[in-house]
Order: sequence, then structure tokens, then C-alpha cells
Amino acid sequence: MKAVILAAGYATRLYPLTLNTPKCLLKVGGKTILDSLYEKLAGLREIDEILIVTNAKFYAQIQDWARSARQGPSLRVLSDGTLSNETRLGAIGDLKFAIDKAGIHSDILMMASDNWFDGGLEGFRDFALSKKDAVCVGIYDIGERGLAAKKFGVVETDDDFKVTGIEEKPEHPKSSTIGMGVYFFPASTYALLDEYLALPGAQDAPGFYIRWLFEKRAAIYSFLFGGVWYDIGDLDALQEANKRKP
Repeated sequence: MKAVILAAGYATRLYPLTLNTPKCLLKVGGKTILDSLYEKLAGLREIDEILIVTNAKFYAQIQDWARSARQGPSLRVLSDGTLSNETRLGAIGDLKFAIDKAGIHSDILMMASDNWFDGGLEGFRDFALSKKDAVCVGIYDIGERGLAAKKFGVVETDDDFKVTGIEEKPEHPKSSTIGMGVYFFPASTYALLDEYLALPGAQDAPGFYIRWLFEKRAAIYSFLFGGVWYDIGDLDALQEANKRKP
């Protein structure tokens, strides 16, 4: 299994902190977000390689980070060649880029690089592998539906955590459970990725792709994470996360 960390965004909502520093190298609790994600992935025995997709602007910085990373699975940094927010490939475009560039033929555990959470990935891994060829999405209950309005991808599930509905940043959320930027994509679904990206106006956020898969009646399951989670999307979220003790 490969792990893919998506870190090619430009984090404009975090300016000026991210004008010359990638969001994933910002610190939460004295440790970079990328360090935290790497440590979680390095603890999974199935992962034989971790790929970090970044852009041309921040490639050298993340390469420097990778050289100092602790011992663990093979680590590779890929640049998608973009230099600005306007030319970015987007999350799904970068996933496709990583698959093609690295010649991936195995299953993928994909993570957004603006995720900070205090739990591990072992439960998600076990659940995803138990579902054979199904796509699995990590979800988190933020406790109040209104908090998700126009901000997060909202996921509805049945008692077996099979996804029964999904909306990307709805105005009126039907659930308080949201996608948290952790995904499992079986290798058998890669042809669907190509089909989606070939559509006119295909949108880059993973939630739109998951919704498209749902509408095609693909099998999609969700795994509910507990503990504490932050989407480090703006200065307020970064400051709130840093109020917690390391």
C-alpha cells in the first residue's frame, strides 16, 4: 500500500504565514503538521512508501524536510510543477499526478496535509481493508450541523457506516459528520478517477469526487474518528489548535 499526502496548495487564507512557507510545515504543538502525519503513517506496516505531492514553489523546502525525516517507510517528494494558486491541479488532479508519476498499482491511503488530529490510523486501516474494494472515507462528528454549513463536506451513513448521502459544503447540512481529509482508494477504482477527471468542469475537492462515485453507486464506507481534529484552513484554526498542549 502507498500513502499519498497532498501538499500542493498555496494556503492563501493563511497569508502572510504561508507566503513563503507551505502550510504543512506550520507547527501545531511544537511539531509540524507534516511530522505529525508522517509519524502516523510510518506506524502502519502495510505502507511501503509515502509520497508527498507538492508544487514547484515549495518543493525545495519539503525536500529539505524529507532529508531530515525519521527512519520509516521509503519517502518521496513529487512536484506537480505549478507555481501559483491559479494554476494548481487541485486535490484530485494531484492524486492522479501521483499515481501516474510514481507508477502506482497498489491501494492508496490519501491524506490532506492540513489535517491535525490526535488519534492514530490503525482503526481506519483495519476498517478499510475489511471492506475489500470499497472506497473508505474518514469522518468526524463536529457535534452541530450548522457548523458544517458552506464549510465542510457532509457525510450521511447507515448503521454499518455505509455512505448513504454526501454533500460538499451544503448551505443546510443534513448531518454533523464531515469528511476529514483521510481516504482509502483501492487500486481497482483508478479507472473511475480517470473517468471523473475527463468530465468537463470536474471539481478538484475530494468531496466532489466522492459524491460523483456515490452517484455512480460505487461502494463507499466511512470510518468515524474520535478524539480531537482540526482543519488548519485559516489563522483562527491554527491558533485554536496551538492552544492545546503538545
